[in-house]
Amino acid sequence: MDIKKLLTQQRAFFNTDQTKNVEFRLRQLKRVKTILKENEHLLYEAIYKDFKKSQFETYTTELSLLYHEINQFIKNIKKWSKRKKVATGMANFPAKSYIIPEPLGVTLVIGAWNYPYQLSLLPAITSIAAGNTVILKPSELPVNTSKVMAKLINDNFPENYFHVFEGGVEETNLLLENRFDKIFFTGSIPVGKIIYKAAAKHLTPVTLELGGKSPTFVLADADLKITAKRIVWSKFINAGQTCISPDYVLVDKHIEQPFLEALKMEIEASFENKQAIGENYLQIINTKNHERLSKLIESGQVYFGGNINQEERFISPTILHNVSFADEVMKDEIFGPILPVISFDNLENTIKEVKARPKPLSCYVYSKNKKAIQHLLKTLSFGGGAVNDSVMHLTNSKLPFGGVGYSGIGSYHGKAGFDSFTHYKSILDKPFWFEPNIKYPPYSNWKKAIIKWMIE
Repeated sequence: MDIKKLLTQQRAFFNTDQTKNVEFRLRQLKRVKTILKENEHLLYEAIYKDFKKSQFETYTTELSLLYHEINQFIKNIKKWSKRKKVATGMANFPAKSYIIPEPLGVTLVIGAWNYPYQLSLLPAITSIAAGNTVILKPSELPVNTSKVMAKLINDNFPENYFHVFEGGVEETNLLLENRFDKIFFTGSIPVGKIIYKAAAKHLTPVTLELGGKSPTFVLADADLKITAKRIVWSKFINAGQTCISPDYVLVDKHIEQPFLEALKMEIEASFENKQAIGENYLQIINTKNHERLSKLIESGQVYFGGNINQEERFISPTILHNVSFADEVMKDEIFGPILPVISFDNLENTIKEVKARPKPLSCYVYSKNKKAIQHLLKTLSFGGGAVNDSVMHLTNSKLPFGGVGYSGIGSYHGKAGFDSFTHYKSILDKPFWFEPNIKYPPYSNWKKAIIKWMIE
């Protein structure tokens, strides 16, 4: 397809103002939900071919979040799209002031491979809710999920409104050569930099959902059984291919051994720790990533797991211990089923080590000590996180989701997502019937005094 032609068509359609109509948006949101629900079997089949991902995990980690967000938009966009009155102040009496939310225009959404439905369709749906047109470029790595999204969207929506544009790096670069009114990208930091640079040429606003090494603090007073249960689930779901999963654990050395044992017991209870693909465990996305992860295991000290099957692209849930910040596994985001555990005897020194590194996307704290929890939350900068849990903050649409620094720019989910695809137009509305001369020449001290009285 001709990209420039597609963009011209979408811009022309946006300029008809149809998408600004809230009722139009509501119809499109309901249509998306209907299409997804009627074709769930196709979505399940495609993602199983790419990841060996079960229907249960596909629904809970992907489709359920899409349905929830759509429901939230349907419930709230009338309210969110209304003009909002704000105070005017004495300086502009008798005017009134208000803010008009308006869509940005033609938007580009570039999705990620690890949760191909959620991380492609969710920002696209958000853009639609805000009244934009959308070109969606899903990741090319999960071939089957990309194809099924293209079929479902392109067969049911006109290309001048909502279109899936498939392809790899070449196609993405061709898209980025053009001017959009908003680019939303989910993926790695290196690619995020490329997106940012391309957007800068056209002064295009961006939302970059990136990643980073998300720490998890386990303090001495934590409930080890519950802590292990929550960490194991959040780390190894999707075979560790989750941007907000605990990347590594920092545990008080006084409880290191019982904590490691609790992790081992929880993995044994939750997963089949063998060289096979089970119903509850996924493949690594491709051979390249499988080889990268295998080398990280080989370079570390395995406490538990470490089983590798190259042919099946399988890596069992693996715990590394006796790890230091200088080790290879601590250099970049792992993005796989490997959990390094680092013990500490001085919390403040450990905080300094974390702060010396790029700001992570997430951070988690397990403790009963409210003072220590608040200290960590106040001291460390990160996108978002949880206390005595991991990953689940993602499920609350009232919590903006996004990074800070190298882990991302901007946020979305719920109202935050609507805002990210919306321009808020500020209006001062003044009548003709009154116009004081105080701001006009000739200037005088008494005029200045009155202005000071009104302002100060």
